[in-house]
Order: sequence, then structure tokens, then C-alpha cells
Amino acid sequence: MHVQEWLETIPAVSIYALVGLVIGLESLGIPLPGEIILVSAALLASQHGEIDPFVLGACASAGAIIGDSIGYAIGRKGGRPLLAWLGAKFPRHFGEGHIATAERSFEKWGMWAVFFGRFVALLRIFAGPLAGVLHMPYWKFLIANVFGGIVWAGGTTAVIYYVGVVAESWLKRFSWLGLVLAVLFGLTSMLVLKRKAKSASREAEVETVGVAE
Repeated sequence: MHVQEWLETIPAVSIYALVGLVIGLESLGIPLPGEIILVSAALLASQHGEIDPFVLGACASAGAIIGDSIGYAIGRKGGRPLLAWLGAKFPRHFGEGHIATAERSFEKWGMWAVFFGRFVALLRIFAGPLAGVLHMPYWKFLIANVFGGIVWAGGTTAVIYYVGVVAESWLKRFSWLGLVLAVLFGLTSMLVLKRKAKSASREAEVETVGVAE
């Protein structure tokens, strides 16, 4: 069943809870389609008055902020062994190359990596746990986390809702287009990150060989 069609079968309060939960778990470090769920719910809100876009955006923002904070706490406590465990469980998301790329982003950009990482599919999963593993000062992480969560979740909800209201009749016939665009954006960012991750992996292998020699 189409994601949006499935959402239409459940009450508005359940949609708020589902969006907050999925985005929270994704931000915590579990690979879930948070962006797709949010876009679907925002499109649905533009077509049905029962769903309040302000409440939806608030729930999405809260899920993002709380999930990232829990991920930070887990990462700070679990440390490197946590990354190794995640790599074994989710090798396509937490491979050594991905971790190396994310670490370089954090070392270079600090708070901005947390903020802008919210807009990149895989970095959105990494941000909280990795910031904790790298012992980023919590106050810095919290500021970037709060602003990033609100701008990403609230901004995505507002934009998709506004587009849905303006072109409601068109979207009723082609509502899947918004989801397709969201998926394409997510896949593009994922491919870019994977390419960087492979490059980082090769560089790490070269450095390891050099040290061994």
C-alpha cells in the first residue's frame, strides 16, 4: 500500500505519534525512512483538515531533537565499540568508510556538521551517536541539534504543506511525485556519501599499509 494511503487509514493523533517516533528512532541511529514518512504526512495534511501542520511540524522537530540527544548519550557511553557493533549490524550504513567520512566532517565543521547533517540522509543517522563518541561538548551539540531539528523538520513540513495547498488539485492526481522527489534526494545524498566513504576507505587502507611498511 502507498505510504500516504496507509496514513489516511489511521487517526491524526496516531500520525503525529508515528512521525515523531520514526524520526526519533532514525535520529537515534536506526536506519528508518523518516524523511519519507514526514513528506507523506505533510502532503496528507495539505489535503485533509484533520491534520494540523503546526502540530505535525512540532512532533517531527521533537522527535528529531530527542532522538539525536538519546543517540548522543548512547554514543558517549558506548564509544568506539558501539560503532563497531553498528558496523556489524548495519554494514551498508555504518561501514568503516562511512564512519571515516563522518568523523572528518565532524572534525572539520564541528557544530555545523550536526546542523547540516540533519539534511543528509545518512549523516542524519550518524550525527547523534558519533557526536557522543567523539565527546563533542553537549552544549554545542544541543544548540546545533535543536536548531537543525527545527529547521529541517519544521521547514520540510512547511514547504511540503504549502506546495500541497497551492497545487492541491494537481497533487491529488500525482501525490506520489512529492515522495519520488524526496526519495531521489535521499538516494542522491546517499550515493554522494557512499562515494566519499569509499574514497576514505581507500585512503585509510593506504595509510595502514604505509605504517605497516
